Amino acid sequence: VQLQASGGGLASAGDSLRLSCTASGDSSKWNNLGWFRRAPGSQQFYQSKFVASINWGSGDTIYADAVKGRATISRDNAANTVHLRMSNLKPEDTAVYYCVASSRSHLISTIYDPDTWGQGTEVTVSS
Repeated sequence: VQLQASGGGLASAGDSLRLSCTASGDSSKWNNLGWFRRAPGSQQFYQSKFVASINWGSGDTIYADAVKGRATISRDNAANTVHLRMSNLKPEDTAVYYCVASSRSHLISTIYDPDTWGQGTEVTVSS
């Protein structure tokens, strides 16, 4: 599985943005897709923070408390793409965002769930 993320950039507090991640390869390996993030100065794998995930088949979703109410994860099955829209951005949302995929049946929520990590896309939110 290959994951190609896009959509990061600079934003101001209160803005919205949308991250996208397109998956390719063996589709049986992405039962669930999701996002993690690493804040500046926290670039170790174990410092990754869960953001949101979605089940590719059912569309079920879960969100981290830090983004609940401000984030929406969705999927475009035809395009093999998952989107993460975040609104009312805060400076603490500044991070490198990583798209992930899991072949497991349950929704992604921990760093041990994904089988595949994509390259990061950087989001910087100024106050």
